[in-house]
Amino acid sequence: MSGVSRVLAAAAFALAAPLIHAQVKESKIIDEIKKLRDVPVAQKPAAVLKIAGEINSMPAGPAKVRVADDLAHRMDEGDQGAEVVQATAETLTKALAESPVAPKKDEIPMPYMDLAKLVRYEDAAVALPDPLYAKAEQKLIENEADIQKADFTLKDLHNKPVTLSELRGKIVLVNFWATWCAPCRLEMGDLDVIYNYFQPQGLVVLSITDEELSKVGQYLAPTKYRPTVLIDPGGKVHKQFHIDGLPHTYLFGRDGKLLAVAIDQRSRRQFLKMLEKTDLHP
Repeated sequence: MSGVSRVLAAAAFALAAPLIHAQVKESKIIDEIKKLRDVPVAQKPAAVLKIAGEINSMPAGPAKVRVADDLAHRMDEGDQGAEVVQATAETLTKALAESPVAPKKDEIPMPYMDLAKLVRYEDAAVALPDPLYAKAEQKLIENEADIQKADFTLKDLHNKPVTLSELRGKIVLVNFWATWCAPCRLEMGDLDVIYNYFQPQGLVVLSITDEELSKVGQYLAPTKYRPTVLIDPGGKVHKQFHIDGLPHTYLFGRDGKLLAVAIDQRSRRQFLKMLEKTDLHP
């Protein structure tokens, strides 16, 4: 089946969901989303599409928005494929169109931010004529402008300071992670392989955590992880980069320009796709 055929099949599946699933209970859908991490990689896209269809069968309301947003959070852990991203984005779009979320003070509700991220960083294609969604899109642009201007000096595990702006001339991947974060741990092996391969061409990987040095050192000791690990006391750099979840990865070119943003866990293929924006070569 071609890529276009798979996307059309996924869309048809989602549209047919109300007939297929006849309003699956919210509790069952929540349980399925929680168990997605345990689903084998090869079976996960089909599992996500099934859940998207079940969500589409739910009646309009806050519960539907909530579970659609939960699926968006869990779906982008790893490489699920374009049709899964699209189906998830369409499901969240439909839920928000049916039941808009009211903001608290000046805050943009998280479902709008999550949908905007799927469009901007995961290449989903949806339209939602809602001013809060437009604000979410603009917020991501503003955050990127802040990140582009950000600079920092943090110490590595050996107390050696590393300054971002002093790495001009290098390709820099800034990766935010934590020892408690399962998706972070899963992508570290791929980051290590990519760093080892491209390091001679000028790739630098900075893995930043706001955890205690002793805890980080103890976790990493048996892993032989080669990229530079930096400690961010108090999470100051996390705030500079507007980190609201882990892992997050930012790609900077040799001139310091922000080239790409990755939300949540990436596969080796997805990291290599990011690096195509640079002059690194296989």
